Amino acid sequence: MYDADAPTSRRSFLAAAGGSATLGLAGCLGGGGGGLDELTVAHMPIYPDLQWYVMEGEGYFAEIDAEIDGKEFTDGPAIVQAFGGGDIDVAMFGIVPAMIVIDREIPAQVTAANIREPMGIMAEESFHETFEAEGGDAFATWAEENGGPFRFGTFPQGSVPDVLLRYWLGEVGVDPESNDAVEIIEINGASAVWQAIANGEIDGTSIMEPVPTIARAEGSSVTMLRTAAEILPGQPAAVTLMSDAVRDSPLAAQFVEQHVRATEFIGENPDATAGHVESGIGMPADRARRALDSPLSNFVTDPREIAEATPVFSEFAADNGQIEERLSNEAIFDFEAYDSL
Repeated sequence: MYDADAPTSRRSFLAAAGGSATLGLAGCLGGGGGGLDELTVAHMPIYPDLQWYVMEGEGYFAEIDAEIDGKEFTDGPAIVQAFGGGDIDVAMFGIVPAMIVIDREIPAQVTAANIREPMGIMAEESFHETFEAEGGDAFATWAEENGGPFRFGTFPQGSVPDVLLRYWLGEVGVDPESNDAVEIIEINGASAVWQAIANGEIDGTSIMEPVPTIARAEGSSVTMLRTAAEILPGQPAAVTLMSDAVRDSPLAAQFVEQHVRATEFIGENPDATAGHVESGIGMPADRARRALDSPLSNFVTDPREIAEATPVFSEFAADNGQIEERLSNEAIFDFEAYDSL
């Protein structure tokens, strides 16, 4: 697994500018027409942000009119803070932190999806047959046979993997807050989740690639039980959030157009894409290539592909107190940049 670095600036490319954008965030006001001449783009070294590494590696930013300054972050809350502080113009990160930005009345909306249905519920193979036979009651059976609760380890509460896990448990009739047969352990980072699996510290997880591919390659007894497509079709995850200053300028469509190119490149050139994963994220190319064949590798750009399932995440975010109230899709999404293409 890769190790995520502290926030750093990545190589700059020419990208996205023009128009009569308003003042307020990180983009600089340039000469002539008062348009943005630089965009600061936050991203994370994770598989669902793969379009960033393709756009960077293939030089797609050179097709746009201003400079892109990429900043790498290790977690969503840090990006939320930077966005709120006016340091970020565009963020490629999870749908839940994107909602938090919007809920705080920071002028921004989601203009693109990065991926859909990228999570999977993994569990010890010995649990699979019992679950298929007993459904939610299988957790009580597990606890009785193993002398303790079934331990799920995933990202902190309110994260995308955590929300999918809790949604799925609810669908099978299990309330993890009151059911002693289930325990959810918070783990920071995909590397740490894999280590917990390898060390036998957890019995299952809700996670995205490349953890399932690594687990399979290493012969782990924790295997895929359900994919997000089976649980919540169109499940949202990483998205592209743009400030209003960007959305109100031609650079919004320019950036989304290159995002579309990157999505198409991923589908058409998996070998080359694996090379970008290795150079950008640090995952070995052969492993990255196998992960691209996973049923969880559903890279998209059209934000409508995740819109139908997004209210589930908005409701969870409100219930968790991450946002004050459930946000409507109208508040979250701006489809105009994608539609303009």
